[in-house]
Amino acid sequence: MNGVNQSVAILAADPIGDIKLLQITDTHLFANREKGLLGIKTVESYDAVIKHAIKYAGKCTAVLCTGDLSQDHSAQSYVDFSDRIKTLKMPCYWLPGNHDMQEVMLPALLSEGLAQAKQLVSEHWQIILLDSQVSGVPYGHLSESQLTFLEEKLRQYPDKHTLIAVHHHILPVGAAWLDQHILKNNEQFIALISQFNNVNAVLSGHVHQEFDVEKNGVRYLTSPSTCVQFKPKSNDFAVDDNAPGYRYLVLTKSGKITTQVERIDIGEFKTDINATGY
Repeated sequence: MNGVNQSVAILAADPIGDIKLLQITDTHLFANREKGLLGIKTVESYDAVIKHAIKYAGKCTAVLCTGDLSQDHSAQSYVDFSDRIKTLKMPCYWLPGNHDMQEVMLPALLSEGLAQAKQLVSEHWQIILLDSQVSGVPYGHLSESQLTFLEEKLRQYPDKHTLIAVHHHILPVGAAWLDQHILKNNEQFIALISQFNNVNAVLSGHVHQEFDVEKNGVRYLTSPSTCVQFKPKSNDFAVDDNAPGYRYLVLTKSGKITTQVERIDIGEFKTDINATGY
């Protein structure tokens, strides 16, 4: 489902012109709340992350959810996702990951009142949400319609700073088993955005780890999952013992981004470090 929904949402900046956001990603929820992923009950770790993030609710404009919301494709998993994200009391904008089933995801999230907008516009910034899902496979690819949508929106607001959100990572993170599941047409994507001087950053999920690299003036960010973390720089599948987390971002009026990863206390959310896959 790589068509583009054209709806636009307006983001209100704070009094000094900044936009503050949260990124929540890779929740991997099940309809059965007792089910876990590699030793972690995903609904419980997600719930703990949301409770931790509430401290930002009063200052943030929106939350971006960058895919893999469900692990079992169930409508109930998306309802549970929605129930908890709404406790943050701010608009939630979302995109699909490789584990999501859009035929279930879309009606479930819309029925819960979560916005479908794929372009978010403020006085100084725009945020473009892209669909990189390829049905049935873990890697990503941006269709021609998605690339056309991206180009159109970059041309629409040449004077606005731009943050692009997409599930799959664009640049290799240095873990061979993860990097085979990268955005496959990443070079085409990079060539497209290099034609514009208003792309400041690209924000992704998918890799279940923190990553922050600048290339050709564009900052590429990935963030922890709300459940299992993958071990950085590992050629073979390996999980990490870092706690679940999320990302807080400030998009400043000048175009700079300040950001930090937040993690909950590890507590009971310890991954099975002997796992060999999932």
